[in-house]
Amino acid sequence: MIAITIDPSGDHLTVRTSKSTNRFHAIWLRDNANDPETRAPANGQRLIALRDIPPDTRISSAELEGSSLKVNFSPEMKVVNYDIEWLKINAYDKDLLMQRGWTAPNVKLWNSTLMGEVPTEDFKKISDGGIALRNWLEHVNCYGFGKVVNGPIEEGALFKIVDLFGYVRETNYGRNFEVRTEVNPTNLAFTGLGLQAHTDNPYRDPVPTIQVLYCLESSATGGENMVVDGFSAAIRLRDENENYFNMLANHSTRFEYSGDKGVCLTSRCPMIELSPDGELIGVRFNNRSMAAITDVPFEKMATYYAAYRRLAEIIDDESMEVTFRLNPGEAFVVDNTRVLHARKGYSGEGTRWLQGCYADKDGLRSTYDAMCRDEVPELTE
Repeated sequence: MIAITIDPSGDHLTVRTSKSTNRFHAIWLRDNANDPETRAPANGQRLIALRDIPPDTRISSAELEGSSLKVNFSPEMKVVNYDIEWLKINAYDKDLLMQRGWTAPNVKLWNSTLMGEVPTEDFKKISDGGIALRNWLEHVNCYGFGKVVNGPIEEGALFKIVDLFGYVRETNYGRNFEVRTEVNPTNLAFTGLGLQAHTDNPYRDPVPTIQVLYCLESSATGGENMVVDGFSAAIRLRDENENYFNMLANHSTRFEYSGDKGVCLTSRCPMIELSPDGELIGVRFNNRSMAAITDVPFEKMATYYAAYRRLAEIIDDESMEVTFRLNPGEAFVVDNTRVLHARKGYSGEGTRWLQGCYADKDGLRSTYDAMCRDEVPELTE
């Protein structure tokens, strides 16, 4: 049973069901009207600006018609129908007070216990699209990374993975970069040294949000890949010491890279990034690229460094890491705003050659959301 009541002022109405009570402002309803005069039928984009809606918009009447709510607005005398289910999904009359560092419902935090369940899919299956691709993209969205196996062993194969969900983001390294031992390297990634878990390119603004690493050769001893859930690390820090968490969330860190001639990349952002309502939306951690920290007051600098040290200790804790070896024809994709990746050291004997590139997760999310929305018939095994 659904009951509709209008406030005497006409400022808002209330939708009551047996399970929920939600209020909706007149201006919000009018702004979100889905009629063809307000939104383009083909793409859903607004055809009017807020200035086109009278500031004294009120609800004159409202009634249920099947699964729709029919609302009459004054002074326009405009009638708009709203799907009740749509109103339920987009209801905003709820308590938004959450602990700082909350995560979205589709985000699953993890640690080393994920070792035996690394989200993995066959290259051929996801290349064919359908439910295999959709499920793999869901896992990447959920866990922040995913692995691909049985891919072609050929240069540029990593682009075939990016093509499944988005576009390559070209940088000063080119469309892709080589990860193997070099003499006099311009970046520590091109040596056999082990690397602490980190996010890539924190000195860029905006930072690349997806990274792909694809293995072409792997006969050297060592060199295993490792990933750490930066969100889990940040939440663990918050639960241990909320003051430390707030230190890293409330103050910016400066990052810089100038290893190539003609390149000087800089950015300024917090290690732990929160949205205005406290949602955990990003982690930037890369000790190799940190510049001098100058955005923390003198009185707080010692505490800031203590917080930074503790976050690093959590990231280095083996209980936080998932380790796997990439063999030729295998790759992994990481959300570079969340998941830190690392590499164990490897010997100078044998070969180890990976190709890497960047992309952005808006494309990955768009592809996944569109597949879920459309529910196309070809989503079959």
